[in-house]
Amino acid sequence: MTAGFELPPYARAMGMLVLDRDAPGAPVVAMDFAEKSEGRPGYLHGGAIGGLLEMAGFAALHADLAQRGIEARFKPINISIEYLRNGLPQRVFARGEVLRAGRRIANVRIEAWQGDGTAPIASCWMNFQLSAVKAA
Repeated sequence: MTAGFELPPYARAMGMLVLDRDAPGAPVVAMDFAEKSEGRPGYLHGGAIGGLLEMAGFAALHADLAQRGIEARFKPINISIEYLRNGLPQRVFARGEVLRAGRRIANVRIEAWQGDGTAPIASCWMNFQLSAVKAA
């Protein structure tokens, strides 16, 4: 698990976990196929994929801000998901990339894949509102 980032109860209930395995500062969130993530028989539910993308976006922004020594609260403003192909009954991975994190807004691009990282099953954009953490 990435230091300081903990998945919320929903993500843990869905079986998501954070891996520290790809690019430094870009954690990968994984989720195994299970009955609770199944939509139509034999395929991942779009909501489960969307939840995975969202968690990867949070993990990426958290890691980016921590790496730059910035302490900020953030909340999603919007999310736009593109479903590109069916999610099959196997582990799915997602990783986000912070394209810009200014003083008030951050833009994150996230992709999910199975097996071949060059063939995403879904991708999304997330925009976050950033606010400074006030000293106690």
